[in-house]
Amino acid sequence: MSVIKMPIFYVGSKGEKNLYTLFDSGANLSCINPEHLQGLETPIQLGRTRLVSTAAEGHYIEIKERVLLDFYIHDILLSDEFLVVPGLSEEAIIGAATMQKWRIKLNFDRDTVEVDPKVAKMQLV
Repeated sequence: MSVIKMPIFYVGSKGEKNLYTLFDSGANLSCINPEHLQGLETPIQLGRTRLVSTAAEGHYIEIKERVLLDFYIHDILLSDEFLVVPGLSEEAIIGAATMQKWRIKLNFDRDTVEVDPKVAKMQLV
């Protein structure tokens, strides 16, 4: 498991903001701290509450909401679903599923995040 942290520009239906985002190859799903949704996006109720395991054995967090957000990496527009995680220690986390979807690569030699502009080419209209 490896991580890189950097500010990312997010856009929602209510506004936009920069959030200090952790790129975490050990986290399956992308998450956002509910405290950072104000002025950005309105959460959507999940059909069923999810229990997500944490690093502590036998400890789970109850997830009831999600949001769909656009975000930019190096001026490339991407989007995905973020689970709203109460008490999340980070402002936002981009997990492995989002990184695979958009072919985001973490370069640990340079502590950078790389996105192939061709991946988002269909969005550039």
